Amino acid sequence: MRLLNIGCGLTFHPDWINIDVDPYSSQVQYCDITKNLPYPDDYFDACYSSHVLEHLSKQDAAKLVAECYRIIKPQGVIRIIVPDLEAIAKEYLQTLKQVCLDSTEKEDNYDWIMLELYDQTVRRYSGGEMSDFLFQPNITNKDYILSRIGSEAEYHWTGKKTFWDKITSTKPSKLLQKIKAIIIKYLLVIIAGNKASKSFDEGWFRNSGEIHRWMYDRFSLKRLIQRSKFIDISVCHANESRILDFNSYNLDMINGKVRKPDSLFMEAIKS
Repeated sequence: MRLLNIGCGLTFHPDWINIDVDPYSSQVQYCDITKNLPYPDDYFDACYSSHVLEHLSKQDAAKLVAECYRIIKPQGVIRIIVPDLEAIAKEYLQTLKQVCLDSTEKEDNYDWIMLELYDQTVRRYSGGEMSDFLFQPNITNKDYILSRIGSEAEYHWTGKKTFWDKITSTKPSKLLQKIKAIIIKYLLVIIAGNKASKSFDEGWFRNSGEIHRWMYDRFSLKRLIQRSKFIDISVCHANESRILDFNSYNLDMINGKVRKPDSLFMEAIKS
């Protein structure tokens, strides 16, 4: 089978064609998914995308799903995973109710779900307040956070990089971008002052691809997929898929655990 993993980040499998705008491995090919995908019509048996659409504008997300329809074979499968806005909102309301009843032991949970709901939309620096929360020395609600974001939390707690690690691991292309940004920032300070420089920093970061530009629930995601002419659209569990032997690829399930528990999982078929 021909299988495409779109915007794979650090989660990929050698049996798939894995693409990302910032490849972390030689097994990942560079691709800017806001442009037309570089594949012929009716080429793939399945396309998979996890926590990618929310980083795109609504227009770019619609274009990507339409491109998937073009490159998937008839009766092929599209599988899309996004943060579940409905579930996050319900959890926020439940936690709000608890803290308003003077349940002080739930206050850390309230602070966390507020970050989960909002931080990645408004943050002005990499990692945002969510990362600051995760790197606190004495977190009292680790089990709750694990139940919400799974392996993402474990990565923060076990894989934090030092400043030197970040510098030495920078790819030449990224290093060139950083040098350009430093030069522009220096010129801005001279010409327009520190306030303009800070505005440039924020704008540069917000266009880096890290922030969430939109959120989806089971209605809006289904409608988006439906508008690209996919049929038989359904919500599924992390360990369920119409892609043959999907769980063997360790994309949504790792060692029997859901990799991103806060997710909405949806599949559809090309007619």
